[in-house]
Amino acid sequence: MDLKQLKALVTVFEVGSVTRAAELLHLVQSAVTRHIRTLEEELGVPLFERTRQGMRPTEAGAIMVDRARRALAELERGRAEVQPTPGMVTGIVTVGLLESATSLLVEPLVKAISRDQPGIELRLMTAYSGHLQQWLDAGDLDLSLLYNLDSTPSLNVHPLVRERLWVVAPHAAGLRADRSVSFEQAAAHPLVMPTTGNALRTLIDAAATRADTVPNIVVQTNSLQVQKDLVLAGHGWTILPGVGIAEDVAKGILSAAPLDEPDAWRSIVLGTPRAGRTPPAAEAVARELVRQIHAAVRQGRWPSADLLASGDDIVQSSGTARGDA
Repeated sequence: MDLKQLKALVTVFEVGSVTRAAELLHLVQSAVTRHIRTLEEELGVPLFERTRQGMRPTEAGAIMVDRARRALAELERGRAEVQPTPGMVTGIVTVGLLESATSLLVEPLVKAISRDQPGIELRLMTAYSGHLQQWLDAGDLDLSLLYNLDSTPSLNVHPLVRERLWVVAPHAAGLRADRSVSFEQAAAHPLVMPTTGNALRTLIDAAATRADTVPNIVVQTNSLQVQKDLVLAGHGWTILPGVGIAEDVAKGILSAAPLDEPDAWRSIVLGTPRAGRTPPAAEAVARELVRQIHAAVRQGRWPSADLLASGDDIVQSSGTARGDA
């Protein structure tokens, strides 16, 4: 098993065609076919089914592609670390960001890293907290923002921000930041909610229980943007963290008010792996991400948010988390 075989395997899987894979790899088609066949012979199992629609991976093929991607990514990361420019931190860092915080953090983070750490290549992945935690546990992320999570056997967790949930409605509803809305009032409207099992939905369900109210849920979705789009289109109200709707409210697209009776809060944390060596590039990105979050809260750009620890404490713990408890 060699790198050429692994690259051929992953590329054929991604494009579904030996011909197209050969073009991308700058090889003749027969060479790609040979790499796949020799790998299948070595493993003793077929990795693809050859169909008229293209190359379809078998169950074994899908497993091998997942492992091959990680192996290739680690080798690429290692190459970047051992061939540095003198005096420059280099490497590839994959960061997980909560979908609700992307508009606030992505551009400033990329700008700062490009300016101060030009040797670092950022790879940004956005999703809900549950998916990000799975990717972090699997080694697909170097660090990630998560919420309502304590340290686990595989992860160090560093508290960052505590923020309130808001009731969100069309602009015409006239919700205001200085006038909270009770859960009972919000539940009098059709509600567009995150899907069951989502961590934010769990918070909302807990609030409904405390309010002794059964919400009228008309739509469930796994996309924050879809929630906002449906509210804007008049399909109902929703409940979201303030950071996810601050820009929309400022532009007059939506209106929002803090959720009350009961109020509900979520805690944002930085998750880093316990095991293994933390590359200098990942430490540098963790420090910058924490700085951007603290700046956003202190400058009032993160609505109804409180810092949970000093920036220096988080930066130090993020930079030294290498498997210690």
